[in-house]
Amino acid sequence: MTTPVLPTPGTPPRHDRGSVFARLAAFSYRRRWAALLLWVVVLAGTVGAASAVGDSYRDDHSLPGTESQRAFELLREHSPQDAGDTLQLVLHDPGGVTGEATRDRVGSMLAEVGGLPGVAGTRGPYEGDGGAVSADGTIAFATVVLDGKAEDLTLEQAEAILDTGRTIAGDGLRVELGGDAARRLSQPEGGAAEGAGIMAALVILVFMFGTVIAAGLPVISAVFAVGSTVGLIVLASHVFTIASYTPYTMMLVGLGVGIDYALLIFARFRGELLAGTGPELATRRALDAAGRTVFFAGCTVIVALLGLVALGLGSLQGVALAVALTVAVTMATSLTLLPALLGMFGDRFARQFRAKAARRAARGKDDGQVGQGGNWRRVGAAVQRRPVAALLAAVVSLTALALPATGMRLGFADAGNDPVGSTSRAAYDLLAEGFGPGFNGPLVVAVSAGDGTGDGTADPLRAAATAVETLAATPGVARAFGPVTGESGEVATVILYPETAPQDEATADLVRRLRGETAPALAAETGAEFLIGGATAAVEDFSGQVADRMPLFVAIVVGVSVVLLTVVFRSVLIPLKAAVLNLLSIGASLGAITLVFQHGMLGMEPGPVEAFVPVMIFAIVFGLSMDYEVFLVSRIHEEWELSRDPARAVREGLAHTGGVITAAGAIMVVVFGAFMLSGDRMLQQFGFGLATAIFIDAVIIRCLVVPAVMQLLGRRAWWLPAPLARTLPRLHLGHR
Repeated sequence: MTTPVLPTPGTPPRHDRGSVFARLAAFSYRRRWAALLLWVVVLAGTVGAASAVGDSYRDDHSLPGTESQRAFELLREHSPQDAGDTLQLVLHDPGGVTGEATRDRVGSMLAEVGGLPGVAGTRGPYEGDGGAVSADGTIAFATVVLDGKAEDLTLEQAEAILDTGRTIAGDGLRVELGGDAARRLSQPEGGAAEGAGIMAALVILVFMFGTVIAAGLPVISAVFAVGSTVGLIVLASHVFTIASYTPYTMMLVGLGVGIDYALLIFARFRGELLAGTGPELATRRALDAAGRTVFFAGCTVIVALLGLVALGLGSLQGVALAVALTVAVTMATSLTLLPALLGMFGDRFARQFRAKAARRAARGKDDGQVGQGGNWRRVGAAVQRRPVAALLAAVVSLTALALPATGMRLGFADAGNDPVGSTSRAAYDLLAEGFGPGFNGPLVVAVSAGDGTGDGTADPLRAAATAVETLAATPGVARAFGPVTGESGEVATVILYPETAPQDEATADLVRRLRGETAPALAAETGAEFLIGGATAAVEDFSGQVADRMPLFVAIVVGVSVVLLTVVFRSVLIPLKAAVLNLLSIGASLGAITLVFQHGMLGMEPGPVEAFVPVMIFAIVFGLSMDYEVFLVSRIHEEWELSRDPARAVREGLAHTGGVITAAGAIMVVVFGAFMLSGDRMLQQFGFGLATAIFIDAVIIRCLVVPAVMQLLGRRAWWLPAPLARTLPRLHLGHR
């Protein structure tokens, strides 16, 4: 818990009118029932409206200008029956699937499927050269061509396709539905991870504050923020492209950040009560001090997330906007709803906290709240005795953990990561068994007349026919089907099946080799244009764009944060130190993700890291790290201004903030870590990465590395060149 800034001899009394945060707290405190009613109306209104209209989430991983997107647009214009993504109705019968009776049943079923909403057409397993039937004749697949992208198919439409397909099941015949659009049938219901996180946070808060009511206030504040924002995003999904996983991401971030922000304020409030301040003045002072920290940290997260919007990373823009809105609403509840709740229970808290502190004092125990913090002071003193050793041990360990991130491979989870027993996973396994793993990630080659290497008059069908043998003989390609031409005759299509699974690194190498070597050679030979598309190629394009734009994004976020910290602390070295340490903790977190999810440690299935996870973790963690940085260093700065003793300032700053930072970090670790219980691989990676980064930042960085660095810097920590000192405005994070 934090400790109030106690008056010292010779210092002027506090200006209790305070900042805008103090005035806002006073307004909410005095009109607490109106503030609570307002938030109840907001929550009920947004949730009610969202329930009435429903959501319209769309998973769009396309990026304008990429080769896969150009291939899709070309096929959509000239060959719409081949432009859409596909599903596979996978048939399995140990007795064989080629009998006449089975053929008749499959034919009538496909005719019915072809007329369903969202379906552009079907191709039976017995058409052409019979390549859709396995060598042993026990597994076959029919192709369902959608009239758009997989993300445009609704859950109801996918269920209708599966139900229609299963009308012929029986007598040994089994029917499963595979493909990206089928995966939403396997998506787990939310709730378990969020509930587990909230319960774990409540347990920590009860131990921290000693009462259930006190522990519940930060949780109530977070729930109001998350609930209201989820309702707003459901409504916004009808206007903007917002991915289906956005609500879970918002709840993950909103619960962790909401409880964290409310805890920082409530801890300061408790410290003021224990110092003898009345509940109303304690509320104003808590918001005057901790409220500024919350506002600064929240704005840093929002700026970082809006940086993702500026980078134009497809559906990631919608996720970034949604999470930024979540953080903004969370700040609003912390600065308005929480003071109202403190007004309702302030007198009770004053009696309970003071009585508990008196009992602990009578037993000779250090409460650690009113200017003591003996345990943390001893930690600070130990670090100060061996600052170089502490710094080297921490930096070497974190650097070693960060190294695996240099080999991180980005991608997206596929049906092979879905729960065992789901129809998408069953179809995936059957296709891999019958035809090889590459049949789960076909590549689509769009061939057009072209105008770059020829005169623009090449015959696409002839060029595609010429290219089929070359494409089939390309190392890494298991089979090539085609060519097929559309109604206009201006575009031909060849389907390639890799030898390796969609998530395999060899498949990504194949896409790059086809684009960099095979396709240009064919274009030069035939005069036609060859574009490599399909879902697997689109994943490669999206991952490549993320990797290419990540350095610019990091530079923007770090640069803005350094400027803000320079203004706040009027120091050059402290912002640079904060940026380096934040990058170190985030790097260690990404390294841990790589080890666990890419290399399969801790029993996880190996695979690529979800393409947008690193940038989202960076944006969120960098802001939260600034939260702890401001909270700790501002307290050190207060002590520095009082004593002008840098060593004492570090010890006292850690003594007064170490408990709060550790508790806040522990709460976010359990909230984020609870999402490892989710069946969704993306949420598991996101939750694990955030939990790891917060643990490293709250325990190792803030309570070990920062004191060591501040001890080594001494008075130089507060150095600011004279020209900057005259130019920069003066901001105060603590109240006087």
